Amino acid sequence: MHDIRAIRENPAAFDAALARRGVSPVSAEILALDEKRRACIHAAETAQAEQNASSKLIGRAKASGDEAEFERLRALVAAKKDEIARMQTEAKALDSELTDLLLRIPNLPYEDTPEGTDESDNVELRTHGTPSEFDFTPLEHYDLPSVKPGMDFETAAKLSGARFVVLSSGVARIHRALAQFMLDTHISENGLTETWTPVLVREEMMLGTGQLPKFGEDSYKTREGWWLIPTAEVTLTNIVNDTTIEESYLPRRYVAHTQCFRSEAGSAGRDTAGMLRQHQFEKVEMVSITHPDHSRAELDRMTDCAEGILRKLGLAFRTVVLCTGDMGAGARRTHDIEVWLPGQNAYREISSVSVCGDYQARRMNARYRPKDGKPEFVHTLNGSGLAVGRCLIAVLENGQQADGSVTLPEALHPWLGGKTTLAADGTLV
Repeated sequence: MHDIRAIRENPAAFDAALARRGVSPVSAEILALDEKRRACIHAAETAQAEQNASSKLIGRAKASGDEAEFERLRALVAAKKDEIARMQTEAKALDSELTDLLLRIPNLPYEDTPEGTDESDNVELRTHGTPSEFDFTPLEHYDLPSVKPGMDFETAAKLSGARFVVLSSGVARIHRALAQFMLDTHISENGLTETWTPVLVREEMMLGTGQLPKFGEDSYKTREGWWLIPTAEVTLTNIVNDTTIEESYLPRRYVAHTQCFRSEAGSAGRDTAGMLRQHQFEKVEMVSITHPDHSRAELDRMTDCAEGILRKLGLAFRTVVLCTGDMGAGARRTHDIEVWLPGQNAYREISSVSVCGDYQARRMNARYRPKDGKPEFVHTLNGSGLAVGRCLIAVLENGQQADGSVTLPEALHPWLGGKTTLAADGTLV
């Protein structure tokens, strides 16, 4: 959400920043609503003052026996009461309209965020490792002989429909081991605080992190009014919802492993084969709550935390900064990490790390109290550390062997009880 005062002070700069995201100028509409709202508030306050002044005179008129003046003042007070109520109702309606408009406008990109329209305009920051090479044609994860016994899409479709999977045996254990490996690494080496949160949240929590009101079709809502989280960004960030914390309490760095749920309403027909894009999946999510002066550096720190998981697993990846046209609505700058998938002969996203500035904090009313001065809004960041299912795909595809087995990364062995290989029959050995 945006600061209305900043828009008043420099509407041209606001429109120019949004134009970099391909958004048409909107400051004139915002300021017109704001002016009408402020006029109604002023009119209500003026009427209230007049009502108060007349109320004081009523008693005097009654005491002096001036019935005509008494009746005139009483009628005036009643009229002002109606006028105040009308102005307050109109101001409230205009305030809701203005808030809804501000909630739907995307964040302003940082100046160093590259301008562009789609993923073809993203800028590569760095690469790590060399894509795996094989003396045979590599298969996609769901076609691997060792994987087929433990990755069942047909049963999942019977249970739930398309874009679900049932994992079992060795594949299920590797999936679980990856999540535990990620969590333990972030906790013991990266200093993140392990957190366990609900996957059902109130609507205002989805509003706070920006999933609502604009992107509700991409998530699931229960009959009771709860929303299923699309990512633990929602719960971890909203820990500070409607809270003022001490400056010394910053930064707060959280990590959580949760189930995530997305309807993928805007991605019909994309990546429907295998586990790449599911309605239900697991993710290890990182969230940082920081002082405004430190959020840009925190973006680089969190990106390194996510990259570190892939380095430990020995997987080739590249890191790109998203252009303004490919970046999520709540972000000011986003780093995507793309892991090499030999079955697709392509890099695919496995983590997205974003700095949101005070955009989410304003929606949540999340502030910190400086040692000297009045409370200010915190800055928030979020990022995958990593998407567990996609990491499973990368491990399986990059470790595949000609005999159908999969050699597993050494870093994962301790979480697999010393097992090193997914044999061709789907068992861990």
